[in-house]
Amino acid sequence: MKIDAIILRELHLPLVRPFETSFGVTRNRRILLAEIHSEGLIGWGECTAGERPNFSAECTDTVWQVLLHELGPMLAAESPKHGGDCPHIFKLVRGNRMAKATLENAIWDLEAQRAGVPLAQLLGGVRETIPCGVSLGIQSSIPELMAIIEKELAAGYQRIKLKCKPGWDVEVFEKVRSRWPGITLSCDANSAYKLRDADHLTTFDAFDLLMIEQPLWYDDFYYHSMLQKRLQTPICLDESIRNRRDALAAIEMESCKIINIKLGRVGGFSEAIAVHNAAQERGIPVWCGGMLESGIGRSHNIALSSLENFSLPGDVSASARYWKEDIIEPEVTVSSAGEITISDTPGRGYEVRTDLVEKLTVRKETIRALELVS
Repeated sequence: MKIDAIILRELHLPLVRPFETSFGVTRNRRILLAEIHSEGLIGWGECTAGERPNFSAECTDTVWQVLLHELGPMLAAESPKHGGDCPHIFKLVRGNRMAKATLENAIWDLEAQRAGVPLAQLLGGVRETIPCGVSLGIQSSIPELMAIIEKELAAGYQRIKLKCKPGWDVEVFEKVRSRWPGITLSCDANSAYKLRDADHLTTFDAFDLLMIEQPLWYDDFYYHSMLQKRLQTPICLDESIRNRRDALAAIEMESCKIINIKLGRVGGFSEAIAVHNAAQERGIPVWCGGMLESGIGRSHNIALSSLENFSLPGDVSASARYWKEDIIEPEVTVSSAGEITISDTPGRGYEVRTDLVEKLTVRKETIRALELVS
C-alpha cells in the first residue's frame, strides 16, 4: 500500500475520574494518534504511552519525537503489503515499542479496510463476543472503593481488578471478599513490592484471587519465579513481557501462570499475536490489558481480544467509564452480561469522530513520502 501521508496528533482528554496506581494519579490523558492516509483510505493508530516514563521508558514526548523524526519517515518511504511488514521496516530503531505500535496498528487497520474484513478477522480472531473486566484504581477510602465495585458489578462486569500497593492491599481484600465472596477478583501491584515482602504476599492466598499481576520488578523473571513457588495465587506478568522471547523465558522459568498482553507494550499486533501463540501452545492463558485508551486504542484491544487464547476477562471496558465523550462512534458499550460484541464492519469497527479529534488536537505534524526525496 502506498503511504500518502502520516498525520501525527496530540489530543488532551480529561478522565471522568482520577485513576491512581502505585505510580501516581492520572487525571488527564495526553493521547497521541497516527492518521495514515493510503490510496483513499485512512488507518488510525493510538500510542498508549503515559505522560511520564513510569510504566515504561517511553512517554508522550519521547514517542512524539521518535514518530516524527525516525519511524514516521521510515514508514512513509515504504509501501508495506501487510501490517506484519512493520517490524522489518522499523528494525534499525531499538526499543520504542509503543511508538512502533502506534504506526503498525494503523497499517493493520488499513489492510483490513482494503480487504473488506473486520480487523478481528484479519488478526485471526474466533470470538463473537469478549468477556470484560474492570481495573479500579486506588481510592481515597475503602467505602468509596466499595461503592464503585457495587456499581461495576451491577453493570455486569465479570472480573474486578484492584490496584494495590503496600498499605492498600490485605485490608482492602478482606473487606471486598467479605462483601462479595463469589466474585472473580484479582489485584495489580505494578511492581510495588520486593522479594523481602514475600511473606506478606503469601497472605494474599487467603482471598481466592484469580491472579496477582506484576508484584515485583518490572523487568524481572527470576525473582518472580522464586515468588511463584511460594504462592498458590497465580502470578500474571505484564511489564516484564516485551515480546515472544520474554514470554517463552518466563514460561520456561515458571515465573508466571498467566500473561497480560498489551498492544503498545509488545510493539503492535504482530508481536502480540506471537506472544498469544507462544502462550497458547504452552497452556498459559492470556488477557488484554488496558492503558486508559481512547476509543481508537480500545477498538484495537477489542479486535486483539477476539483471538482464541484470550480466555480471561480483560481490561477492555466501556468508553463511558473513562470519557465524558469518546472520539469514536458508536462508543464502546458493555452488555449486562459483561461482554462486548465484536464488530463485523471492515477495519477497526468504529468510526472516528474527526470533527471532535480536530477540536481536541493541540499539536499536529504531517509526514509525506515526497518530503523525503531530495
